[in-house]
Amino acid sequence: MSSLPARAAGIRLADATRTFLGTIAAVNTRRAYASALDRMVRDFGADGDVGLLNPDRVSGWFDYVWGDKAPKTYNLRLTAVSAACAYWRDQQWLTGDPVSRLRARPSAPDNSKAMTAAEVAELLGMDAALRERVFWSMLYESAARAEEILNLDIEDLDTVNRCATVTRKGGAREVIYWQTGTARPLPRLIAGRKSGPLFLTDRKAKPSVAKTDTDNSTGRARLSYRRAATLLEEHTEGMRRGPFTLHQLRHSRLTHAAEKGASTPMLMALSGHTSVRSLVKYAKVSAEALGRWQAETDPAARRRSR
Repeated sequence: MSSLPARAAGIRLADATRTFLGTIAAVNTRRAYASALDRMVRDFGADGDVGLLNPDRVSGWFDYVWGDKAPKTYNLRLTAVSAACAYWRDQQWLTGDPVSRLRARPSAPDNSKAMTAAEVAELLGMDAALRERVFWSMLYESAARAEEILNLDIEDLDTVNRCATVTRKGGAREVIYWQTGTARPLPRLIAGRKSGPLFLTDRKAKPSVAKTDTDNSTGRARLSYRRAATLLEEHTEGMRRGPFTLHQLRHSRLTHAAEKGASTPMLMALSGHTSVRSLVKYAKVSAEALGRWQAETDPAARRRSR
């Protein structure tokens, strides 16, 4: 890790953030923390002195940005900022506690990680950009991991047979399939392109971006996981149980397939899992499905319908 100037010279907020994120080994945690800290750098300024952060500035800013968000989002962002400030204090780049006036918000426990069918339908029916609608639909219908979908290139697609070859976790190359919700808008997203990343950023790629992650015809880069996750969160913050994550779309598809009677081999093929033990958590029946099954198998209800 490159050395930073002594505290007397002041530490740039951007440098302090980069250094802190570099200490986090877990990829998903680093991504989640970066979402909050990138916003802090943007609002306070990359060149701002991290030592000037104080409770007045930070609490006012935090409540302005996330004060009206769901408790889940508010608490996730607070955890990220609190962890960063604690690290900066340990480095003696910061004195005091800028988040001392902020408190986590209570939220009702939700043990169901899967979205309901109604929630998925609401998400896929949103007035969102074409790229997001295709991505969410493909992610749900294929039950593939978000990284697998984001790494797709045009050359990997077989649009006629509604499938594509992805690189699974662990390096295996397998075929995923999607349905009509993805197949119909997909040609408009491709827009005649013959090669390059399927899902692209809105802006042209920086010179440092690898050629394999850049589309030659548009000059735009491959959409990142962080940006895709942020967009889904922003679109689902207003939903009653939101915001939702990219992984929840995959989880929901597998849960819904299990509820509809998909066999274990079919679920393993759909998910790309090689172990039944890894699949078990996705086969947990939701409260919605349990209620539907109870109603459909109620003897008294069947007698009344005769």
